[in-house]
Amino acid sequence: MTTQRRVPSGQGPSRRPGPSRVRTTAPTRVQARTRARPALSRRTVNVGPGPTKRTVASRPRALTGRAMVLIAVFVALALAYTYPLRVYLAQESQIAQLEAERTAARQAIEQKSQELQKWKDPEYLRAQAREKLFYVRRGETALLVVNDPAGAAREARGNAPVAAPDRWYDTLWSSVRAADAESPN
Repeated sequence: MTTQRRVPSGQGPSRRPGPSRVRTTAPTRVQARTRARPALSRRTVNVGPGPTKRTVASRPRALTGRAMVLIAVFVALALAYTYPLRVYLAQESQIAQLEAERTAARQAIEQKSQELQKWKDPEYLRAQAREKLFYVRRGETALLVVNDPAGAAREARGNAPVAAPDRWYDTLWSSVRAADAESPN
């Protein structure tokens, strides 16, 4: 009896190169003959009374019909889910943007309410009227400080402003008068 090994796909015994192994249970001189099967990829064809001729069988297709249908279903599902997924992601980004706007609006509202509380205080109101509108109470003297560095420097030197130079026609006329005053006539 020979030991046969099956291939991983379970399609029959695998063939090993080299001599076949024979296993006997009794000490006899007769060797058991095994009949070798042709390889699965080859077929024998009888074309007449002569010896048989071996031909190579065509390779089976890589993808079966079931596999093609399964791939088509997966592609259809992928195409069917792309649009809803895109809409979902767009809505998620829109929700995040609206939440950020809402947070900013709440902060602005909080800031404005704090400012409103300040304006309800009469002392703050008086301080703002003095600072921005230059209001004074009765009996107080208003002192307005003007920030003019150039004017302050001019006053500090005590220089009077320089007279503007005479115009050319004034100079000409004064020279004509001076010449007329000198004439003996």
